This record gives sequence, structure tokens and C-alpha cells, in this order.
Amino acid sequence: MRNSIPTLTVSAIAAALLLVAPTAHADNDNNTLVPNNKRLNDGVVSNVYTVQHQAGCTNDVKINPQLQLAAQWHANDVLNNRALDGDLGSDGSTPQTRALAAGYQGEVAQTVAINPALAINGVDVINQWYYDPVDMSIMSNCAYSQMGVWSANSLDRSVLVAVYGKPQ
Repeated sequence: MRNSIPTLTVSAIAAALLLVAPTAHADNDNNTLVPNNKRLNDGVVSNVYTVQHQAGCTNDVKINPQLQLAAQWHANDVLNNRALDGDLGSDGSTPQTRALAAGYQGEVAQTVAINPALAINGVDVINQWYYDPVDMSIMSNCAYSQMGVWSANSLDRSVLVAVYGKPQ
């Protein structure tokens, strides 16, 4: 009987701590109702900044909400239309037409990463783009100082789209 009291006390304290513990939000996004990949998306922007600076750029790379919206549209389109694997959308849209529709006025380019699995990570993304000459030339172009990144996942496919913008 003597051993059951400390066990009961420890259990009660642990339960009480769980009830009053604050919820952790590692990506500073308190909206838990809408799943998102904010940390992944922001990490891709950071990795592109690093690639640009390795190429000799001195500019900042800033997240642009219009480019992010264009990236979101295309990521969802590629996720839901298995025949898509590049710049062209199921409706015939291009990165430039999507950016214009989202309200962005500058010149744009786009890179797309697809992983046939539930998840994708920043290393997968950068490896896909770094060793592709076309994608690498887009990523390392110093004129692209604005970006929008969006990723979407299903059980067997993950898609990440980055739209790069040259401000006017």
C-alpha cells in the first residue's frame, strides 16, 4: 500500500501538468485548424538565399504574398493532377499568368519539386533543383529577390512550388 501513494501522486501531478501546459507551435503558426508547411516553405526561401549568396549575390530574398498565392495554386493543381510535373497548369496557365492573376506585376520563374511520398523536406527539394541546370540557374539568379513557396501533400505525393519574382 505504501508504494501506491507516490505512484498515485506522481500520476495526478503529471495529469495536471498536461492540462495546464501551453500548446507548442514550432513554426509560430497558431492556426492548428489548417494544416500547413510553413517551416518547410520558409526553409526553402532560406536555402535559395544561401544558393544566391554562394553565386555572389548580395541581395535579400523576401517572401511575397502574391507569389506565394501563385505557388499555392500551382502546388494544389500539381498535387491533384498526376499528369502535371512542371510549369504548365491543368488549365494551361503558366507561372507568369498565375503570378499576374495573383496581382504580381514583375517577371517570374518557377521551380517544382515532386516526391512520391507523404512528405518532402528541404534537402530533397534543394537536391532536386541544385543538380538540374535550369532550376539551378533560376535559384542562383540575383535578380529574383522575391519568392513565394507553397507545398502540399497527399498520402503518396508531395509537391513544393517556388515562384521567383523580379520586382519592377
